[in-house]
Amino acid sequence: MNVLQWNTPAKLPWILQGYTLFAEQGPASLKVEVLSRLVGKNKSSFYHHFADLDLFIEHLLTYHLSRASLIASRERACKNVIPELLETLLEFPTDLFFNRQLRIHRSRPDFAACFQQSSMEVGEAIIGIWAEALGLVGKNHLAQLVLNLTLENFYLQITPETFTYEWLEKYVRDLQILTKSFQDST
Repeated sequence: MNVLQWNTPAKLPWILQGYTLFAEQGPASLKVEVLSRLVGKNKSSFYHHFADLDLFIEHLLTYHLSRASLIASRERACKNVIPELLETLLEFPTDLFFNRQLRIHRSRPDFAACFQQSSMEVGEAIIGIWAEALGLVGKNHLAQLVLNLTLENFYLQITPETFTYEWLEKYVRDLQILTKSFQDST
């Protein structure tokens, strides 16, 4: 992906509205007319800044990767999964739902690449505390496999209604029980 200048004062309102719309409803919801109404500008302003929806989506993907870097830096500061990582995740619902949409629509190569890159960055940031939380210290390869499977399942299950601390904590606790059960059976 190209490095695009998304953070200019004139472009940022478009990016923020498009990012939220994509996160909530997916890529099919990105219509110039809808974005214009949400931003409060005319359609010609959109085309002045982005030329077309494809370029706009490139900007959204670049913005998402910058957000993934921010989230990863915040995750690196977490000392544990419960409560610190869960509390950090709750600060970024739009970003997680954007990533969920990328996962759902990963048949598009640009979405797949962005999903993979953002997931890898945040995954690398938490692998140490993740392995510790699941009792897999010293088994980073196994912890990474469990994390990959967990993320797949996580994005299938999260909704705006379930994305709460209580739901996240139960989700992690269930994974801890499952992982311990597998370890005890060997």
